[in-house]
Amino acid sequence: MGENLQLLTTEIRNENSMNMDRMSPGEILRIMNEEDLKVALAVQEVLPDVEAAVQYVLHSFQNGGRLIYMGAGTSGRLGVLDAVECPPTFSTDSKMVQGLIAGGERAFIKAVEGAEDSPELGEQDLKDIGLTSHDTVIGIAASGRTPYVIGALKYARRMGARTIALSCNKNAAISREADHSIEVITGPEVLTGSTRLKAATAHKMILNMISTSSMILIGKAYENLMVDVHVSNQKLKERAISIIRKISGASYEKALAALEESDLHVKSAIVMIMANVTKHKAMELLEQADGYVRAAIEKAEVEGI
Repeated sequence: MGENLQLLTTEIRNENSMNMDRMSPGEILRIMNEEDLKVALAVQEVLPDVEAAVQYVLHSFQNGGRLIYMGAGTSGRLGVLDAVECPPTFSTDSKMVQGLIAGGERAFIKAVEGAEDSPELGEQDLKDIGLTSHDTVIGIAASGRTPYVIGALKYARRMGARTIALSCNKNAAISREADHSIEVITGPEVLTGSTRLKAATAHKMILNMISTSSMILIGKAYENLMVDVHVSNQKLKERAISIIRKISGASYEKALAALEESDLHVKSAIVMIMANVTKHKAMELLEQADGYVRAAIEKAEVEGI
């Protein structure tokens, strides 16, 4: 197993940083920046695979399923980070997108030794959240060989859930355990084997793409605005007012009044102003349009409201 590890792209020494211990701060930063510039290009190469993943997640959301991220260490933390940002950004239930990390929540801030080496733990974590065939599970591992992730993917497939493997190595072990794989090749790290660098950056970008695209496709955006933002503080209230004004052209006072009348539900406030209807009618239109703001407004126009 140790010998195989040395063959992974993520474990190969980077020829450009061989003398890094003798470099000045500026030289170290420059070489890190040069390597980071390669990450977006690597992600670009796997966009068709990312699109396939989005289709899986979209199907799950449309059928009452969830998106579940699984990983250990940095990979697990990235999944958790993406998941916890969904409720405030898109007003989703906290269970709709979940991040599971080997060792549990405490592993987010402090490493839990040995947790990633247990495939049984990956399976058990999915059992604990009641995984169903409607869910999509994305296993994340830069090396592509983490036992925790492998165990989770195997169990998820047995349960009939859709499975995706996200790694940074070709022909990764986790790829063989998933319905679909994304192998984003970012090359050797500046600091050999430190996959919290380029590999993690690539994975962060891809997870952002998957969750954001999926949310947009189920109606969480109008144009490029976050119309389902959860108004939980003053900053977000001001953002919501700004969004309403940009779409409707209403004054600050009118946008604020609509937002408060709609119980801080941005979508309803927009439809109230654009269709000149009551909160109740706006909510009815949105329900008939499956939550899509544009469709709700168009429906009001067709009905001559």
